[in-house]
Amino acid sequence: MRVFKFGGASVKDADGVKNVVKVLQEVGHENTLVVVSAMGKMTNAMEAIVNAYFEDTDDKTELKSLVQKVVAYHHTILVDLFANKQHPVFKKVKALFDEVEGFLAWNKSPNYNFVYDQVVGYGELISTTIISEYLNEIGINNNWIDVRNLIKTDASYRDTTVDWDKTQQNVASGVDRKLLNITQGFLASDDNNFTTTLGREGSDYTAAILAYCLNARSVTIWKDVPGVLNADPRYFKETQLLHNISYREAIELAFYGASVIHPKTLQPLQRKEIPLHVKSFINPKNEGTTVGKGVGIAPEVPCFIVKKNQVLMKLSSLDFSFIVEDSISELFKLFHQHKMKVDLIQNSAISFSVCVDNKFGRLEELLNVLKSRFKVVYQEDVSLYTIRHFDANAIKSLLNGAEVLLEQRGKETVQFVIK
Repeated sequence: MRVFKFGGASVKDADGVKNVVKVLQEVGHENTLVVVSAMGKMTNAMEAIVNAYFEDTDDKTELKSLVQKVVAYHHTILVDLFANKQHPVFKKVKALFDEVEGFLAWNKSPNYNFVYDQVVGYGELISTTIISEYLNEIGINNNWIDVRNLIKTDASYRDTTVDWDKTQQNVASGVDRKLLNITQGFLASDDNNFTTTLGREGSDYTAAILAYCLNARSVTIWKDVPGVLNADPRYFKETQLLHNISYREAIELAFYGASVIHPKTLQPLQRKEIPLHVKSFINPKNEGTTVGKGVGIAPEVPCFIVKKNQVLMKLSSLDFSFIVEDSISELFKLFHQHKMKVDLIQNSAISFSVCVDNKFGRLEELLNVLKSRFKVVYQEDVSLYTIRHFDANAIKSLLNGAEVLLEQRGKETVQFVIK
């Protein structure tokens, strides 16, 4: 089988859905499993609903308004795709929204992460329902699969670990390899069948998990860029297409924060040497980028990666004693407990500098613990820039007079924390 993944940008409106169909018609859709994200920015919209659920404690006016906006967004797409307003898809989508509103009405759990996972994933359930029904409408028969019946995880909501044995068994019995299958990215479920999620941008990881379990011949991630570029065009003016990348190089880029490939995606593919293609859904016949075994990177050019909204902390001991193994071990335990992703570390005898991603919003809680044991100086809203395969010109073009708070160099990689 082949596994395709289409992100939110590819299905943001009715024209996007029609273009996905065009891509499938051009490249073929037999023996294919298609993983689809929520439409457009719907994950953000669903997150706003969860936030309002916890913050809007009075008459829930804001919550109801946000839900209705999401309903209206999808209704516009439905009306544009289906001429017959009595088509069953309208009832199916309404039923999914009824489930969302029902959960918000009866839920008693105060656990934000649990509520998040139960609500946000409806973006994917709705998008795949619409796409599956539209494909059937135009004569492309397909099998809609609830991915929560396939991928099983633990109950660490928003930050789960896959149970590979159970997932393998479910995929073996739950996917008909002869059909075009449509399923959701991002979602899974725990042993109690509550929805879990695989992390933001986790649809790529979903594709890799399913490809691994299916022994797929390839995975293709369809994006609005020509392939993997040496820099994010949102932040860098001049970019180049990378035609080939080794698994190892791609894992390095993902580790440092290259947004085109999810960090967890590559590991299961590498284990079975399943090639990953990153291609344009605008020009599906173009070659794009292939990630696989062999060549390191081609062409060999500097690759620029930026991670915004980071926190830089400098920690030193209160009694000027050395920061050694036991102190560092204690620090990493605290980072783990507070779900802080460590992106850069640098230490001297009496100080320890670390750049972290506060994606779970627990910085203040962590700082309260750290300040009881260390002297803490921190700076929020800094950017971490990484250059792989750097040279003098690459560094010069990046810095260009910027204030560098921390610098770290290796043989192939240089990193700067910049205010």
